[in-house]
Amino acid sequence: MNQINRVIGEHFFSFQFHDDSLASFFHEQFRTCAGGKTPDVTVVFCKGYGMSFLNYDVQVMKNENQIVFSRADYKITADPSYSHAEIHVYDELALKHALMNLYSSYIVHKNWGILLHSSCVVENSQAHIFTGHSGAGKSTAAMLSHPRPLFSDEATVLKIDAEGVTAFDSPFRSELHGSALVRFAELKSINLLHQSLVIERNQISKSAALMALFDKVFYWASDKSETKRILPILKNLVDHTEIFNLYFQKNNQFWEMIS
Repeated sequence: MNQINRVIGEHFFSFQFHDDSLASFFHEQFRTCAGGKTPDVTVVFCKGYGMSFLNYDVQVMKNENQIVFSRADYKITADPSYSHAEIHVYDELALKHALMNLYSSYIVHKNWGILLHSSCVVENSQAHIFTGHSGAGKSTAAMLSHPRPLFSDEATVLKIDAEGVTAFDSPFRSELHGSALVRFAELKSINLLHQSLVIERNQISKSAALMALFDKVFYWASDKSETKRILPILKNLVDHTEIFNLYFQKNNQFWEMIS
């Protein structure tokens, strides 16, 4: 069995693999290493479950002893505290999506933060998020931001508390792999993307921001009470962050509106 230790956000994970191909993929995609200590979460990965990716629909079952998330290509069985989990996957894509599911559930359960569907770039030691509907240009904005440090092009790890919001280098990447030279930065802005013939940036109200961001959170609730956990976390996010509609062309001139 292969064991690989990693830090995601502020959390130490111990991953154990029964399949060498999964371990090899994981080692390449999830690069941030960890020092020795007791893991916050222990995860065992096994290959040979289900079928190739069908859709994003996740079924959730919960009882006193365990929580089960199942999709066509993966199944997660975790204890109620999310400190131990066993994940069965069909392939490498299923591994990444299953781990996003588990990590999102863990940090919401701990009231630590969220995993936001977005790209995130660092400018002058501050983080800026780009998000929007599917196809809005999250990956495009990330690519056009080079050579600024990139925290994510798919899912941004956000710590949210009464003191403020911190973005972390995320292993959950789609096209632009690797690691940033810095591990975290204060979140300065969230930009809701709109492709346009003009370049314009307008701040929006906190209530509008809350509505716009709710469906951008990677989260699969086990019951209605779990869904309610998201709202106060998101409220803290919009209370501490400037949020804008960003109208942009496919060039890097939009940074003139941000810097």
